[in-house]
Amino acid sequence: MTHAPDQSTQYGFTPLAVTRIKGAQRANQIAVYLIYAAIFAFTVFGTIASIKMFHDNQLLYRLFFNLPYVLIALTIPITLYDAFIIYRYRLNQASMVIMTVGVSSIILVGGLLFADTAWLGLASWLGVAFLFKVSFKRFFDFLEVEEEPEIIEDSKVGNVIESDDSSL
Repeated sequence: MTHAPDQSTQYGFTPLAVTRIKGAQRANQIAVYLIYAAIFAFTVFGTIASIKMFHDNQLLYRLFFNLPYVLIALTIPITLYDAFIIYRYRLNQASMVIMTVGVSSIILVGGLLFADTAWLGLASWLGVAFLFKVSFKRFFDFLEVEEEPEIIEDSKVGNVIESDDSSL
């Protein structure tokens, strides 16, 4: 006797899809932490490198200049995976996902090829990670709100009525 897999859906999403989306949300959280680390490294090592005593220290200058770039560049593959998940499960408009990833990629590649700089392109990837963070939060907020029963207070008597009817 073969057992059919459990095909129960949660508002059109299978449990496997919800699990993948949660995994992408965790990956996006790692990307956000890397961005915070890049901002922290830029601030701390830039401040230390500006002190006259450390003005000629090449290690501090390299940490100030290159470490934030590396940390943000590490977020790009994670963000591309998140974009695929968001696009695949339609958590955001497809045109918005394509636009954010496309514009950020064009700015990064164009800056590297024609302007010999990466700061503007990498700065645009910062926004993509935070946009996806909001998309994941909205999706899971939607799932939580739809699971809770609706509580309606009868204003005439003061009674509380629990209702599972979403039409109320």
